Amino acid sequence: MHVLIIEDETRAANHLKRVIKLVAPDLQIIDVIETVREAVSYLQNRQPDFIFSDVQLADGLSFEIYEKVKVKCPIIFTTAYDQYAIEAFKTNGIDYLLKPIEEERLQQALDKVRKFLPEVDFSSLLNKINQQNGNSVKTRFMVKIGDKIKSIDVDNILAFYSFDKTTYIFTDTKRSYPIDYSLDNLTEKIDNHHYFRISRKYIVSIKACENMIAYSNSRLKLTIDGLGNELIIVAREKVKEFKQWLDR
Repeated sequence: MHVLIIEDETRAANHLKRVIKLVAPDLQIIDVIETVREAVSYLQNRQPDFIFSDVQLADGLSFEIYEKVKVKCPIIFTTAYDQYAIEAFKTNGIDYLLKPIEEERLQQALDKVRKFLPEVDFSSLLNKINQQNGNSVKTRFMVKIGDKIKSIDVDNILAFYSFDKTTYIFTDTKRSYPIDYSLDNLTEKIDNHHYFRISRKYIVSIKACENMIAYSNSRLKLTIDGLGNELIIVAREKVKEFKQWLDR
């Protein structure tokens, strides 16, 4: 199962990782998120199998996350205080662990989670639901070239970008083609494991991220061969999440 940890204290996050490894080495920790803001952005694009969530984060209480994003998976809340227990169970909270987290108590919580997740491949299930709803991940795009129609496989697409109120795909043949989607629409229709929206104007493929340099104001600049005249910048607020996406 894929587990997300939401915790702003490095020491507490590392302790939780160690205890998880001892108690349930089969679990895969996919990310550690430190703030409410980062968690909201993260969960808008992907869903883990379940979440370990600290209550008090640097920029607010984690309950704010679940007010802004609909999370379908169970949540195990972790905190040094017991005053938030009632609020925790108003969300998808399935258990409430007081810090420092002990092995036996964590095992009990995980046993409870597994009762709610009986050998279900949630990724496959979600994919099937999306297909039924017409929101399946696209594998190719139809483009018009003069009077001709051409099908382009997503594996050949290095970037999606907007220019002059039109959205384009840019391929590994160094050509751009207009498509009838907005970038906002595309974020729901492409595989977020292979594509990342770095700014309002660009969604890039993992294959397009070979040439990066530090840029002003803690940002990153990408160079994509064939788009040499374009300034391709990773927005400052996206840099940390972008680096985590690259490092998976």
